[in-house]
Amino acid sequence: MTIASLSPQAALPSPSTAVWQLGPFPLRAYALCIIAGIVVACWVTERRLRQRGVAPGAVLDIAVWAVPAGIIGARIYHVITSPEKYFGAGGEPLKAFYIWEGGLGIWGAVAGGAVGAFIAARQLGIPFGVVADALAPGLPLAQAIGRLGNWFNNELFGGRTTLPWGLEIHRMDPDNPGHALRDDAGQPILEPGLYHPTFLYEALWNLGVVALVLVLDRRLRLGRGRAFALYVMGYTAGRFWIELMRTDEANQIFGVRLNVWTAALVFLGALIYFVRVRGPREYLIPIGVAATPTPPTTSDLSQVDISEGQTSARAAAPEGYRVVSEEQYDTWRDTGVAPPEPADGVRPEGAEPLDDEPDDETSDDGAVSTRADGPADETREARDADRADAAGVRPADRDS
Repeated sequence: MTIASLSPQAALPSPSTAVWQLGPFPLRAYALCIIAGIVVACWVTERRLRQRGVAPGAVLDIAVWAVPAGIIGARIYHVITSPEKYFGAGGEPLKAFYIWEGGLGIWGAVAGGAVGAFIAARQLGIPFGVVADALAPGLPLAQAIGRLGNWFNNELFGGRTTLPWGLEIHRMDPDNPGHALRDDAGQPILEPGLYHPTFLYEALWNLGVVALVLVLDRRLRLGRGRAFALYVMGYTAGRFWIELMRTDEANQIFGVRLNVWTAALVFLGALIYFVRVRGPREYLIPIGVAATPTPPTTSDLSQVDISEGQTSARAAAPEGYRVVSEEQYDTWRDTGVAPPEPADGVRPEGAEPLDDEPDDETSDDGAVSTRADGPADETREARDADRADAAGVRPADRDS
């Protein structure tokens, strides 16, 4: 009799192998799941960025910075919060770089990825809030896919259970990572009993967060990073109770797992941001690119127009972007006619500046003056008239 025979037959199975050899190269299930999640997140984010006016293909420029920064941040968080595995007694410091063996902290991934996305957004001239909101549903979808890697690795499970969806766990071979130990008959050895599949609970919860973000974002027209804050609240609420179910080793503070404290604090921070920050959703019009009318899309996850992407995605990179209101963006999208440039210091209602601007005052007669030390600009009215003539409208028409 083997240990495997002690487990009930009604159970969720676990793979006994998480690594396959492709010639001299190892093909790891964990890495494949992470890559698949990144690809799906990029596809969703691309669709949502384009719906807000960003040029096709911008997600690739963002991913070049965000993905490596996210992986580095995830690994740094794991190593910092579990240093004994690498720097304690019997630890192996070089294994801190073995990310294919597992050990990526989502908190570090989000923080590192945010830094990378911020750098990319600045280079592209896109407000960071637009990028964050576009990523909001794609990130939990990527996390759900990535959790399948934990299933292959037989890790991140909870305590014992007798529920029908209890999970079989293999006893993995420490000398042959990615493979289960086998008995004399060559059968993989199972740990006794069944266990809560907490990684599966988190994956299903993340799919619920995807639906939550998509529904509320469409209904409430969230902007200025609030859709991303909603994702953070949804994810951390689930991570809080799922983390309490896990039985793998973890550092604790006052007898509570570190990630439980982290989930609670991050949830509160996201809640404060969501409640305090207000403002309409930002839309962008590219600068330096000839606009052509495009039909409106009907879904955040609709099919990509491949022909359009092939002809203009990378050939028409804009010089930058103007932030406009939703009404102005709809007009530009339907007609190809961009709204006239606002007078100095005046922004369309609902738009936010891309860079810091001095506060402006408007007098009773409609003139705009900048609050700054020094003489007023006497040529402003002349410049406004020149802009109006070039656009074919009078200065007063821009305020109507």
